[in-house]
Amino acid sequence: MNSKQNYRWKEMTMGTCYYPEHWKEELWAEDLDRMKEAGISVVRIAEFAWNKIEPEEGKFQFDFFDKFLNLCEEKKMKVIFGTPTATPPAWLTEKYPEVLNATKDGVLYRHGARRHYNYNSPVYRKLSARVVEKEAKHYGKHPAIAGWQIDNELNCETCEFYSEADSAAFRTFLKEKYKTLDRLNEAWGTVFWNQTYTDWKEIYVPRTVLNRGINPHQHLDYYRFLSDSTLKFCGMQAEIIRKYKKPEDYITTNGIFWNVDNHRMEKECLDVYTYDSYPSFAFGLDHDLKTADDLNDRKWTMHLNEVRSVCPHFGIMEQQSGANGWTTRMEGPAPRPGQLTLWAMQSVAQGADFVSFFRWRTCTIGTEIYWHGILDYDNRDNRKLAEVKDFYNKLKKIDAVCGADNVAAFALIKDYDNEWDTQVDMWHRRVSEKSEQEIFMASELYHTPYDIVYLQEDSKVCDLVQYPVIFYPHPTIMDERRAALLKKYVEQGGTLVIGCRSGYKDMNGRCVMLPQPGLLQEITGSDVKDFTFESPAEEQVWASCEGTRIEMPLFNDILEPLNGAETVAVYENSYYAGKAAVTKKELGEGKAFHFGSTFSRENLSWLFGYLGIKEPFKELIGAPDTLEVVLRAKEGKNYLFVLNFQAKDTAFTLHKKMKLLYTGNIVQGEQSLPAFGTAVYEVL
Repeated sequence: MNSKQNYRWKEMTMGTCYYPEHWKEELWAEDLDRMKEAGISVVRIAEFAWNKIEPEEGKFQFDFFDKFLNLCEEKKMKVIFGTPTATPPAWLTEKYPEVLNATKDGVLYRHGARRHYNYNSPVYRKLSARVVEKEAKHYGKHPAIAGWQIDNELNCETCEFYSEADSAAFRTFLKEKYKTLDRLNEAWGTVFWNQTYTDWKEIYVPRTVLNRGINPHQHLDYYRFLSDSTLKFCGMQAEIIRKYKKPEDYITTNGIFWNVDNHRMEKECLDVYTYDSYPSFAFGLDHDLKTADDLNDRKWTMHLNEVRSVCPHFGIMEQQSGANGWTTRMEGPAPRPGQLTLWAMQSVAQGADFVSFFRWRTCTIGTEIYWHGILDYDNRDNRKLAEVKDFYNKLKKIDAVCGADNVAAFALIKDYDNEWDTQVDMWHRRVSEKSEQEIFMASELYHTPYDIVYLQEDSKVCDLVQYPVIFYPHPTIMDERRAALLKKYVEQGGTLVIGCRSGYKDMNGRCVMLPQPGLLQEITGSDVKDFTFESPAEEQVWASCEGTRIEMPLFNDILEPLNGAETVAVYENSYYAGKAAVTKKELGEGKAFHFGSTFSRENLSWLFGYLGIKEPFKELIGAPDTLEVVLRAKEGKNYLFVLNFQAKDTAFTLHKKMKLLYTGNIVQGEQSLPAFGTAVYEVL
């Protein structure tokens, strides 16, 4: 994976989130002692505590956290210290309302919630830099501190910004990119609907327009601008902290959220990435019930795959320990016995070497009084605390897995330009969301795990050749650099698979006057002669390959093979019956496939088999599709995770001798996991 990581945990580590400002000081020592007894060795603090450091503008005090940090040092508890910029204090927003974010219509988000500021306010950047500088300078060398968290959940709550400061910063961003208005007008196609700009002051971040018809090329640049703004805000804080922190302490932030290039953030600002994992959102009561074939909490693996693409050996800053919900939304059920461990081990299976539970004790005040922690309001020992202790015992039994790499059968290729284009272009979004969800579903059901790899400015062919197969489902936006990289990958023996709607836009989101798939045609040897969404006037469209029927859902490219390419499957019905549905071209030592539709679990069952990547662990384990199976590898040893997301016992078969790390027992043959049970084996 093309990722940067300056820090790794040396052993499996467990923590929790704690807010000393929420509790009487008499509770602190008892809380830390109970945490240590449970196996917790790290607490995260202070990410919402600006007033505790700067209660009035320009007046700083440090005694509150001095006292708590000194107690942590005494108790041998390590601390992740948060910068407080996610919640500016009332004195700040009252005196400087220009720091507030706004709706698209310009209505300010007022004080009282969180993340109601904007990154581009000069006042907010100045005051944020000052409080971070004071904080880092005072606490940076404290022996209890092990790490620093920047802000809290950058781009959560909202990932769009519409203040006056954002429009001013957007103009600066565009001037640096395009230099002249003539170039901007050309890139944005402003001749359409008479949108031509003659002065930079005429340009704003997107505003409310009739029928939501915002210029898509402007909109694409807006998302790039949002990412750039977020990175600059994060980078400013990281630069300050680095001046004062101890060399061994790490800088992180907790995400992942939208409209930000998280890979650049990791490379440019952070030492390690952490994620906030709440699988119980799948069971939330404030949205429609899930369909029967939805993977529910198991689907959180899809998000963890994304985190691993940013940082292969990541941490979990907030791991769900209780029921979630605010007083206003997100109400949900408590984790059933076993689910706390299951969800935490799900994170570990996908690459987490640090797991911090949110939170130690459920808050008795504020909007999050229903966002339950390990302990409830009554502060008594309970089943969740008992399960945290049990999880810690399991976690330490699998210490050898710390730092192990995940084993993938293929890679899913993505890039931020196409990710942001799906927010601009509904045609792109519909096919992309369908395929990405179904690729994950097929990966889980057929025990065929994958890595996510983002193409970036510094991506090289070595980032790709470690995977025998890569799927790049719908790269609508394509440039010569990426096309050349993909060509090298195929020529060096790789197998590339693209789907429909590929290669027909340039980097500004403008459609190119080339036969589809545009710049990819030299690689795929395919020519899109026609294309269409499926029509409700007809039956489901199918293709066939050597007698096998293949589902071709949602959208169809009607293909013709060129330049030595061959037809693999043909459409069975619709007006394009008999035309090519799937093509293959050999190029160098590899080959490229153009799959003329979106991907589904049904057609991927055939395609995984055809490509020879289906169920890569079948020699190790025979498991039903209701179990998640993951393999991590390190120093020649393989570690097999088996996770049961069902509320019932589930059987499976181990085909080789393995050591159950929880107990040290050597096992083989028929095995069973209880409801929500987990197992981790060393393959012998």
